[in-house]
Amino acid sequence: MTKYIFVIGGVMSGVGKGIATASIARILEDRGFSVTACKIDPYINVDAGTMNPTEHGEVFVTEDGMETDQDIGNYERFLHKNIYKDNYMTTGLVYQTVINRERNLEYNGKCVEVVPHIPEEVISRIERAGKKAKAEFVMIEVGGTVGEYQNLLFLEAGRMMKLRNPGDVMFVLVSYLPVPQKIGEMKTKPTQYAVRALQGAGIQPDMILARSIVPLDKPRKEKISVFCNIAPDCIISAPDVKSIYEVPLNFEKDKLSEQILNKFNLKPKKKADLKWRNFYDKIKKAKKPVKIAITGKYFATGAFTLSDSYISVIEAIRHACANTGVHPKIEWLDAESYEKNPAKLKELKNFDGIIVPGGFGSRGIEGKIKVIKFARENKIPFLGLCYGMQLATIEFARSVCALRGANTTEVDKNTKYPIIDLLPDQVQNIKSHKNLGGSMRLGAYPCELKKGTIVRDAYGQNLIMERHRHRYEFNNDYCDNLANNGLIFSGINPEKNLVEIIELKKNVHPFFVGTQFHPEFKSRPFEPHPLFVEFIKSATHTILNKQLPIRLLSLRGRSPRQSRN
Repeated sequence: MTKYIFVIGGVMSGVGKGIATASIARILEDRGFSVTACKIDPYINVDAGTMNPTEHGEVFVTEDGMETDQDIGNYERFLHKNIYKDNYMTTGLVYQTVINRERNLEYNGKCVEVVPHIPEEVISRIERAGKKAKAEFVMIEVGGTVGEYQNLLFLEAGRMMKLRNPGDVMFVLVSYLPVPQKIGEMKTKPTQYAVRALQGAGIQPDMILARSIVPLDKPRKEKISVFCNIAPDCIISAPDVKSIYEVPLNFEKDKLSEQILNKFNLKPKKKADLKWRNFYDKIKKAKKPVKIAITGKYFATGAFTLSDSYISVIEAIRHACANTGVHPKIEWLDAESYEKNPAKLKELKNFDGIIVPGGFGSRGIEGKIKVIKFARENKIPFLGLCYGMQLATIEFARSVCALRGANTTEVDKNTKYPIIDLLPDQVQNIKSHKNLGGSMRLGAYPCELKKGTIVRDAYGQNLIMERHRHRYEFNNDYCDNLANNGLIFSGINPEKNLVEIIELKKNVHPFFVGTQFHPEFKSRPFEPHPLFVEFIKSATHTILNKQLPIRLLSLRGRSPRQSRN
């Protein structure tokens, strides 16, 4: 029988449910079990595609084209496998499905009610995801925080599953234990209230992951045990760590896998795999810094800077750096600041590589174009992702091909030179304004690589599959002009003859590559994405080139005897 583990958040949002879910999945996988993971988002949005990235974080795209929450990306990276659309649901999607079924008379004349029909639809989706993945364990992360109205129906689904099969369902509460600075003592009361709120929904947690800035001590563990009706061994310390890839190793210090398997009367099928520890050791050993700038516009929220909008990009950089043996120093650069003050562009010389990630709309794009031009002219390794690739072609058209005013019709519908334009099958979607959600070019599509190019050498194969999320495309009417001026179209979609990758020759620029797709979505700890690996290698060479003149000068200043030594 498939086992189901619900992961629920307590006290506050952002406590780390997604990483906790992914980490438990990783641990169970390393113990020899087949595992998949589901995410439930308590939003009326039908999918994550229409959610604000600054508020909700990155929109992750699955291989089969579902726009999901960023935690699906965490599951893929930790489990090293694809997660598909059946593993993601929102309140809106569940209600939409039930209403459509009612309209199709699929309830055989019954009165359709919120309870039990909504929870039953949730249960059906969870079980279907497990069957399709042939999973022995299904992890289910419930979005939001216990006590909120929005996720009550999902908790009800969990309660109903537990009632039907008590030995196959387990609940894990991820709760935060604050250590107020002026008091200096870890407080358990918020967690006690979170457990009471969960009990009010008819659920007793089987395990608590105690999140805090420091490890949980014995007195606090005993107090939580007494007041929350849970065995001390099932209270797992989860302190802050420098890397998310340390979390599974940290959980196992408190024997998390042993406690879970005991709950289900199971034994591990094999000893813990050392592959994960070896990867984390690579991260720890990498000391040589490489400075990477990410120029975007979705990370500013008031006085704070959030990185969740580009989480897959960050992790892809980390995977590539671990593989290359360097330590990433990532800085966030606001594209709009370069529009207001172009003199600031000089600070880009302090970086070893520049990434311009995806995005939409007109805000900040002229700043991004300035950054791309600076990277191209100053031979700083550059990687453009989706919108970053599109803006790179616009910059090249303006600066090298003298097509002044070249633009994307997403920003300027009347541009004289529409370098980037709508896909033909997207024109009607835009004009009608009735089919925008979930209707972009989404999911994996094939791309043929041109021989003798940077990307062909990086991938080591002629045909690749990469994930997309966009409506606008390079306008093939400008291929000849840009190609004659030195831009290489190194990746083409064979189905519709669409430009997927652009680059400059290595003798012109050390690394200047733009992709219409999102390579970051397919990067894994054990299998870093080849384009990010090549980008980081080029950035590392940039460091060496910067240091070389200093070394040469120091050699010139030595005596012959000193030089021999």
